[in-house]
Amino acid sequence: MPDRFDTRVLHEAERCVEGAASLPIFRSTVWELPPGTAYADIRYPRLNNLPNQTVVARKIAALEGYEAGLVTASGMAAILATLVGLFRPGDHLLVGDTVYGGTHSLVVGELADRGITVTRVDGSDPGSWTRALRPESRGLYLEPLTNPLLAVADLAAIAPFCRAQGLLSVVDNTFASPVFFQPGRHGIDVSLHSATKYLNGHSDVAAGCVSGSKALVQRITNKANLLGGSLDPQAAWLLHRGTKTLGLRVRHQAASALHVARWLEGHEAIARVNHPGLPSHPQHALASQVLSGHGACFSFTLGEPGRAEAVARSLRLFTYSASLGGVESLVVIPAKSSHAGMAAEDRAEAGISEGLIRVSIGLEDPEDLLEDLAQALAAKS
Repeated sequence: MPDRFDTRVLHEAERCVEGAASLPIFRSTVWELPPGTAYADIRYPRLNNLPNQTVVARKIAALEGYEAGLVTASGMAAILATLVGLFRPGDHLLVGDTVYGGTHSLVVGELADRGITVTRVDGSDPGSWTRALRPESRGLYLEPLTNPLLAVADLAAIAPFCRAQGLLSVVDNTFASPVFFQPGRHGIDVSLHSATKYLNGHSDVAAGCVSGSKALVQRITNKANLLGGSLDPQAAWLLHRGTKTLGLRVRHQAASALHVARWLEGHEAIARVNHPGLPSHPQHALASQVLSGHGACFSFTLGEPGRAEAVARSLRLFTYSASLGGVESLVVIPAKSSHAGMAAEDRAEAGISEGLIRVSIGLEDPEDLLEDLAQALAAKS
């Protein structure tokens, strides 16, 4: 198999059935059990082993640089199955200090209830990882590009640090996508995605995925099978189809996002733009060391933060929505959406103010997006 991404995304882990170039949708919940069938070989949707589920899981895992994968009914299902599948009561985890709001709620709620303790760390500062270590530390969980501030983790340091300390390394690679970062090729143990976002890319599927070694993915799959968060075969087929245009979509979106971010940074109404592709970003140099691109989602704050809601609602081409990664451009205020479940003091500590606006750039002509932003910024509140 050639190693170039756009070829692999089309041909990796494909399975032809009766000569069909597109894998059919296998909706059956009943599969014949030949004599002597082992329990592990029973096919059933909840057991995550139907053709649509396994083929797309293998494709995503290969793109991420791993040997095995699992798809789930949502990104949160993937995160939950991973954390409770790999860690036990009494374990201690190091978790990035600006992770997705749902992840934050999970680790301070569900994991705490299970007796798993967490210390928040700066993903870009391995020194903070060392200071947080305890004898019972078992894992490090980071986002290569954080949501919504686009802080950048020290990705080159994760695997060596975890090997030296006997920790499992887990990253949520949703924002970077395998187009710009393949965790398996950098020695990271497990990669997660909300596949609802860039992997599917068309705003019509909720899904998650896990990639890693066969042994680790099997542990996570065992837990996922009990939790029941399996991906419907038709949704798996849509996700499979979406991955085939991943490289084309994401590179175009990222180029447009950087163009828009540069324009916003020069606008008099803007106080700050959080985009790692900009030299003004505090981790710009760090982002360029390992990432091959800076993603298509970023955030900004206005000089008058109180105008954020009015500006966001005045946009005509950007849909006001909490998701990201689709073909259409989106805008949202994270403090009122993705991170609304965080306590106000936790949001303030993380730097997520009510004046922060996050944008996800789609496939529109970027000049049209700039004209839309210009009229919204000029509109009277």
